[in-house]
Amino acid sequence: MRVTLKLATSLDGRIATASGESRWITGAPAREAVHALRADSNAVLIGVETALADDPELTVRLPGFSGLQPVRVVLDSHLRLSPDSKLARTARETPTYAVTLESSNNRLTDLGVKLLQVPAMGDRPDLAASLEALEAEGIGSLLVEGGGQVAASFLRSELVDAIEWFRAPIVLGGEGRPAIGPIALSSLADAPRFKRTALDLIGDDLWERYERI
Repeated sequence: MRVTLKLATSLDGRIATASGESRWITGAPAREAVHALRADSNAVLIGVETALADDPELTVRLPGFSGLQPVRVVLDSHLRLSPDSKLARTARETPTYAVTLESSNNRLTDLGVKLLQVPAMGDRPDLAASLEALEAEGIGSLLVEGGGQVAASFLRSELVDAIEWFRAPIVLGGEGRPAIGPIALSSLADAPRFKRTALDLIGDDLWERYERI
């Protein structure tokens, strides 16, 4: 499976203020480009913290778009996704998966959310096993959209093939929420490394594209 990490940040790599305000860091052209990335992906993945905080739809909303919507995936160890969330309420219209350590949750499955139970790595779903489970569902390309802990987990596990980074010309400071959480590097040599393949202006923002070395 090809895994692409999408980041939309300030110049200093923050995705929200300390209070959690994040809409909108990047401008409309960058957001439209993200929808195009979704349209080119089989599935879009977020962590449950992002699902709870933002209540996103994770759909492609482009003028004239008539293709298939990507599958929505939530990493949700203990099935905290609300049945009242947009993801759960529209699960029968757009396939929605919860990758979890739990075996059942009728409040979600009754709405059409499909549970993928995987082994644990610590107190979270094992990411390699999660990708295998998604591949078994026919998913070959995955766009990882957040948040910071999820991004760090994929990078730490060396599962990111490409990065699409949208950087807005604002600075949020150290108290802002980082786009990438702790990776626990012991040395610089252990840092995940990528090659920049493109650098473009998109509206007022910068769009950087990277491939794993």
